Amino acid sequence: MNTGQDHRPDGVRLQKVLAQAGVASRRAAEELIAAGRVTVDGKVVREMGRRVDPETAVVHVDGARIVLSDDVVHLALNKPRGILSTMSDDRGRECVGDLIVERGIMDEHFDGAPRSRLFHVGRLDADTEGLLLLTNDGELGHRLMHPSFEVEKTYVAEVMGQLPRDLGKRLRSGVELEDGPVAVDSFRLVDSTPGRSMVELKLHEGRKHVVRRLLEEVGFPVQRLVRTAFGEVSLGDQRPGKFRPLNQAEVGALYRSVGM
Repeated sequence: MNTGQDHRPDGVRLQKVLAQAGVASRRAAEELIAAGRVTVDGKVVREMGRRVDPETAVVHVDGARIVLSDDVVHLALNKPRGILSTMSDDRGRECVGDLIVERGIMDEHFDGAPRSRLFHVGRLDADTEGLLLLTNDGELGHRLMHPSFEVEKTYVAEVMGQLPRDLGKRLRSGVELEDGPVAVDSFRLVDSTPGRSMVELKLHEGRKHVVRRLLEEVGFPVQRLVRTAFGEVSLGDQRPGKFRPLNQAEVGALYRSVGM
């Protein structure tokens, strides 16, 4: 824990920092501080004169991490089908890095500084669509991808055929794959028409192609797969190929989910 923030006469007043981060107006930020709802580097702060360095201070409001530095970026991409989850491809195939260039993401969010390198959090295979997170916070990205933090992901899959009633129970109980068992956290039927079913699965697994392999193992190969949520960040009605910055609540939820 960084303990060098107790006295920073050259820093910025905490209420101003909170206001600039979009948490609240300065007056409302002062009320948050007075109520003991703000911590700096793990310590509750109540005095109005506290100054902090936005580049290094770790600030939480009501337990949610607040990103203070303008250099830290968190984005959500609705990855289209056929796009590789890589920043470049030596075989010339279209990838996420190409979308970043096409949309001017680096120009919009960064000034070209080397420390501003953006990377994707985990992967979606080329045939899988949906929510892909991008950030330049290396520690956050590492933790979100690490299996020990068990961050839940939500997928909607289209499969052929009518599903047996006990399929959800079987998937929640666990299915043995070649690299070990996997179980979903939840499973529900979203829609069904003759010969086709759409299902939603939630799981904290991150193994390669795990959703496709799981459904194929129980006899329902995936025809289309979309990741609709990563933790508390949802895809919503975001259009394919579009990026959006995460809001303060989403960013706070991601940090909270990995103990930051």
